[in-house]
Amino acid sequence: MSSDTPQNEQHGKTWEKAERKFTHKPASEYYDPCQDFADRSLKCMKRNNFDREMCGDYFQAYRDCKKNWLNQKKFPGNTQK
Repeated sequence: MSSDTPQNEQHGKTWEKAERKFTHKPASEYYDPCQDFADRSLKCMKRNNFDREMCGDYFQAYRDCKKNWLNQKKFPGNTQK
């Protein structure tokens, strides 16, 4: 079976269109600004033998960050904390 079948050609065109769209979007649309807080939470958990109580501040910082980020995405002009 040839690799240039109509189905493969269509798939290639679809991918090119999606790839173009993905590579030309601003980085902020694919970047989670709260990832640093998530990483710190996981590091805290590992350091403290996965005792959630020891890492409450890290979890709260992540929740606050995520809440603010999602609010900004819903209401772009909103700069509430």
